[in-house]
Amino acid sequence: MQQVTESTSRTGNFFKLLKEAVTGQEKEYTSGSIDKAIFLLAVPMVLEMLMESTFALVDIFFVGRLGKAAVASVGLTESVLMIVYSIAMGLSMAATAVVARRTGEKDPDGAAHSAMQAIYIMTGISILVSIAGFFFADKILALMGASADVVSAGHNYARIMLTGNIVIMLLFLINGIFRGAGNATIAMRSLIIANVLNIILCPALIYGFGPIPALGLDGAAIGTTIGRSVGVLYQLYHLFIKKSGIHIAARHLGFDPEIVKRTVKIASGGTAQYLIGSASWIFLVRIISVFGEEARRLYDRYPHDRFYHVARLGTGQCGCYTGGAKSRCTAAGPGREVSLAGCLL
Repeated sequence: MQQVTESTSRTGNFFKLLKEAVTGQEKEYTSGSIDKAIFLLAVPMVLEMLMESTFALVDIFFVGRLGKAAVASVGLTESVLMIVYSIAMGLSMAATAVVARRTGEKDPDGAAHSAMQAIYIMTGISILVSIAGFFFADKILALMGASADVVSAGHNYARIMLTGNIVIMLLFLINGIFRGAGNATIAMRSLIIANVLNIILCPALIYGFGPIPALGLDGAAIGTTIGRSVGVLYQLYHLFIKKSGIHIAARHLGFDPEIVKRTVKIASGGTAQYLIGSASWIFLVRIISVFGEEARRLYDRYPHDRFYHVARLGTGQCGCYTGGAKSRCTAAGPGREVSLAGCLL
C-alpha cells in the first residue's frame, strides 16, 4: 500500500513539474535542485524543436496536391535553409551562453546588452543571405539538382523563403536569448503562435479562401513567413516592452565591438559543427537528385533530423546558466547531469 502511495505521489509530482515547465514563470536556477532546473529548461526546448520541425512538414503536406515539382521545390529549399538553421542555431547557442552567464552573475544590464549585440550580428548575416536568395534563387535550386520544371515552379518559393530568412534567424536567436535568461517558455509560445498561423494561412493562401486568391506554391512561402514573423513580433514585445526575464532598453542599444567579437568566437565552434552536418545533408540531397524527381519526392517527405539537436540545446543551457554562479560546485554540477541526460536522450 505504501509503495502504491509513493508511486502515485511521484507521478503527481512529475505532472506538476511538467505543468510548471510548460506554463512557465521566472525562476532562480543557480540554486536548488539541478535535476529540476534541467527538466524545467529542457521540456520547453524539446517542444520548441518539435514545433520548429513542423514548418516544412506542413508546407509539404499542403503543397502535395500541387504536383511533384511543388513538393520537390519545398524539399530542395528546405535543404538549402539548413545552412540558415545552422548559422542561427550556432549563434543562438552563443547568445544563450553569454546571456546565461550574465544572468547567473546577477547582471541584467550585461545580459541585455549582450543580447542586443547578438541581434546585430544575426541581422547582418541575414541581410547577406537575403541578397543571395533574392538574386540567385533559381540558380541555387539548379545547383541542388532541380530540373527545369522544378526551377520554374519553385524559384519564387525559394526566393521568398531565402529573402525572408531574417525571421527564421531571429526566431532561433531570440528564443536562445530567453532560454539564457531562464524563460524557456517564451520560446515555446512564440513557436506555437507561428505554427498555428502557418497551419491556418498555408491552405488559405495556397488554394484560396473567400476573397483571398489562390497563390499556389508562393502562398505556402508567404504563409510560413507571415507565421514566423508574428512569432518574432511576439518575442520582440516581450524582449523590448514587457519584462520577461530579460529586458532591452535604450541604454542597451549601443554597438559594442568587443562583445560582438567574443560572441562570434563562442558561436564559431557550434556553427561550424552544424554547418558540417548541413553540408552532409545537402550533399546527400544532391546525390538523391540524380535518381529523379520521384526518389527525391519520397525523401523530402521523410521528417528532418532536427529532433536530434534536442539533447544538446535543451539541456546544455542549464550548465551555461549556472556557470555564472560564483561557486564551482554550482557550476560543475550541471555538467555531469547534462552529460548523462544528453546520452539518455
